[in-house]
Amino acid sequence: MKQYAADRIRSIALMGHSGAGKTSLAEAMLFDSGALTRMGRVEDGNTVADYDPEEKRRGISISLTTLPVEWQGVKLNFLDAPGYIDFVGEVHSAAAAADVALIVVDAVAGVEVGTEVAWQIAEDNGLARMIYLNKMARENANPDTVIAELRSVFGANFVPVQIPVGAEANFKGVIDLLSRKASMGAEGKTEAVPAALADDLEMALMALAEAAAGDDDELIMKFLDGEQLTPEEIRSGLAAAIRQGSVVPVLFGDATHNIGVRSLMSILAELAPTFQQGRGIEAANAAGETVTLAPDAAGPLVLFAFKTVADPFVGKLTYFRVVSGELAIEEGRLFNPRSSVEERLGQLFVMRGKEQINIDRLALGDIGAVAKLGDTITGDSLTRRNAQFTVTPPHYPNPLFEVAVSPKTQQDSAKMGPALTRLGEQDPTLRWRFESGTGQTILSGMGDTHVDVAVHALQEKFGVGIETHVPKVPYKETVTKSGAEQYRHKKQTGGAGQFGEVHMEVKPLERGAGFEYSTDRIFGGSISNSFFPSIEKGIRSVLEQGVIAGYPVVDVRAEIYDGKMHPVDSKDIAFQIAGREAFKAAFEKAGPVLLEPIVQVKVVVPDSYVGDIMGDLNTRRGVVQGIGQERGKSVVEAQVPLAEMQRYAADLRSLTQGRGIYSIEPSHYAVVPGNIAIAVIEAAKKEREEEK
Repeated sequence: MKQYAADRIRSIALMGHSGAGKTSLAEAMLFDSGALTRMGRVEDGNTVADYDPEEKRRGISISLTTLPVEWQGVKLNFLDAPGYIDFVGEVHSAAAAADVALIVVDAVAGVEVGTEVAWQIAEDNGLARMIYLNKMARENANPDTVIAELRSVFGANFVPVQIPVGAEANFKGVIDLLSRKASMGAEGKTEAVPAALADDLEMALMALAEAAAGDDDELIMKFLDGEQLTPEEIRSGLAAAIRQGSVVPVLFGDATHNIGVRSLMSILAELAPTFQQGRGIEAANAAGETVTLAPDAAGPLVLFAFKTVADPFVGKLTYFRVVSGELAIEEGRLFNPRSSVEERLGQLFVMRGKEQINIDRLALGDIGAVAKLGDTITGDSLTRRNAQFTVTPPHYPNPLFEVAVSPKTQQDSAKMGPALTRLGEQDPTLRWRFESGTGQTILSGMGDTHVDVAVHALQEKFGVGIETHVPKVPYKETVTKSGAEQYRHKKQTGGAGQFGEVHMEVKPLERGAGFEYSTDRIFGGSISNSFFPSIEKGIRSVLEQGVIAGYPVVDVRAEIYDGKMHPVDSKDIAFQIAGREAFKAAFEKAGPVLLEPIVQVKVVVPDSYVGDIMGDLNTRRGVVQGIGQERGKSVVEAQVPLAEMQRYAADLRSLTQGRGIYSIEPSHYAVVPGNIAIAVIEAAKKEREEEK
């Protein structure tokens, strides 16, 4: 692959709903540009983008793929992002490495939930947006209806830059308004505009000229005066409007039949913004100050790692974008400010699917990859040591779906933690933790499919067998009133005995206060000061294992107010046991209750589903806090017990036919209602008995 200057590079994120045809479109573009001699098909599992065995097995994209295409002297860096909502983290990564989002929309299905998610991510990242109406040759394809729906849902200025020739099964090609030529058939043959479409062409050109002139005072005056804009004026005005987001161009085609694809690439080469035309990248300098890195080829060298692939056979592969300066293979070493580690750069690659294309140099804004970096993960920056900058990474959504994982064998147990860590390094929406309150290892992702893919990756890539279970809810135990009790530990075995007596009162504290221990009420030397730490140690041994249901104890104060000791038999272990048992007994008298985690839930759905959502949240013991509007959708906010939300992702899809999305964040702990608490306590007792 030849070297390209920054002004000849376009980085384009392919986004949209799952099944809209992004991967098929990428395959057609690779074929038309000469990178392939034969087009693959998603159904046959032989496309360049979906090369992972898991993608072939499921028939969907699950990971971001880079696909550089050379077209008319321009390098088009396509980033094929999954459309399935579980893999939305990959869409965020694609947006962080692109300058324009080409949102692929099914010309039959129209705006779907994946379309809305893609639009929002592109908007949040300040990307220019373009729409590609795909599957124009399918029965019931209706571009006019879809464009009207786009305008209704997103409220943007959608302007066709092509005219489709034919409809449904008779869809034959497109007319490029910029060149005023028709591109027909799979070969993209250039033909004159059909006479029957001459009037449509004039009307479309008028609308295009108006859109192109809209942000330019000189052009709009010329347009309003009735003068015709030149093709170059339309082109430059339109490109500027696309960069500013005031115009969203709409293009048409059918990727499976390879119609309109060549014209699409030509328009992308002409109109898609370059990195140089952007506002720069937000970063932190060595002093921690927020700065904007200008898109300058002569600036300090900064690489941003937007994707990491950890493969035990191929090795670690880091995908990056040059966001400042230019990179040459002679650079040798770069510094990672996060880990404070200097990384050695070996061979540089341009990745096309899984194919590694060797290169010596990358210009500003270009995308490449390097193998075997030691400490660099997704979201990191690489710079020169004497000019350190850390690029602000994307804001990835919090995971929504959790499973408890356990190793199948002892050998798996040793490998599970490191393997989970490596998966998390390459996918920031995949996280794991040890939940001390339940003793379980929790794997979190964006949905059941996301987590299932991760489990398969652990087995296939890292050789770690794990079993999954529904996670236990991390309840906690506390008290609601004061309770006092005493306990005497006395043991005589013929030799030296054990003796310790503790009188204790347990009191409730405010939420979040934790645990307090006091001996201020002891007087007269009834217990030696040397035994106070022993009593506390005994109490703390109960805090972790709980009293009524085996969950951690929180927000209590233990006060020692009396006790007895023996001049010979009193010792550390005796007062540990006495303290432990006195605490348990006092706790039982202090109105013990279970606390459950409450989460803040935000559900975004079409208005027609609000009633169903509110009814469902009520059955989950949720408290609806308000209903609002966001981009034409209803937003329901509620606080709901975590125990009722563990499988909400699947339930919401079923309730809303896949059109609802939600986010979830921890909020606080609240007392479990009595009838539910009884069931939880009984289940905990039964589990303990079974373990014995």
